[in-house]
Amino acid sequence: MTPVLIAGGVVVVLVLAWALLTYNALVRARNRVNEAWSGVDVQLKRRRELVPNLVQAVEAYARHERTTMQALTEARAAASGATARVFREQAESHLSGALAAVHVAAEAYPELRASNGFARLQMQLAEVEDDIVGARRIFNSKVQRYNDLTQSAPASLVARAAGFGGRQYFDVETSAERAVPAAATGSDTHSGGIAAA
Repeated sequence: MTPVLIAGGVVVVLVLAWALLTYNALVRARNRVNEAWSGVDVQLKRRRELVPNLVQAVEAYARHERTTMQALTEARAAASGATARVFREQAESHLSGALAAVHVAAEAYPELRASNGFARLQMQLAEVEDDIVGARRIFNSKVQRYNDLTQSAPASLVARAAGFGGRQYFDVETSAERAVPAAATGSDTHSGGIAAA
């Protein structure tokens, strides 16, 4: 064998080894993203499971808030039925808005706010929403690592050839985030600038 053939064979083996290692790294990164999504999904399900109890508690004290409760129930149903990630994000965002509306409506009913059951549900909901924020942060971190791997050279060559596409971040606000007002300075409100939250 000639030295050129040996060198060529070594180069081919090294390229194949690199491609195999890169492929395995892509699979591990994709699996981490999927695992992180399941963590987000669990927290979103926990939040949706609290909604019927919240509706019962509010209806017991605030009979005039039927429209708000109906919107919350519909938002929960839409979030539960959404399967595609894009629709899921929209449905969960709508649910967050409906939960924020319930919090606002509850302010008009002091007896409701004083109720132990409602206070417990509010506390559980706050805990779940904190867990959603944490799970979303972990998921988005895994997506960033996965996207970095699939989009950076030379791993992007293997990613494209093997069908690994980029993933989208999960950007649903929780009702707690939605309820926090943006702090605006006088110059921001007149200049049309965006206030920092």
